[in-house]
Amino acid sequence: MFSHPVRIYWEDTDAGGVVYHAQYLAFLERARSEWMRAQGYGQDLLRRDHGLLFAVRAMQLDFLKPARLDDALEVTAALQECRRASVIFSQEIRRGGERLLTATVRVAALGTDFRPTAIPQPLYDELNALVEKDA
Repeated sequence: MFSHPVRIYWEDTDAGGVVYHAQYLAFLERARSEWMRAQGYGQDLLRRDHGLLFAVRAMQLDFLKPARLDDALEVTAALQECRRASVIFSQEIRRGGERLLTATVRVAALGTDFRPTAIPQPLYDELNALVEKDA
């Protein structure tokens, strides 16, 4: 499973040193973007070469435990399903072996006009090959 490291800084926390809930969304986004980049499909390349953008359509989050100032976290991303015009990621945020957050994220495929579009066939085939069945 793909993992992206994140360190918690003061700017990520509230006055009590606990990560502000909205900041987790940024961590999840970075991990998905890095997952795509690791597959050879950075966001700019997708836009420029394929006329394709990805935008979050829906998220389901379960906050299990708080992250705190100076924590070293691992944010995972696994492709759970690939549809014609969207993909679904299964994600977790962990501190060591401790699971802090779980997420299911549906990401829509959009054209550069921001309208829903089908994922181009070669990319669709490649993404389908990357689906992790037990994600």
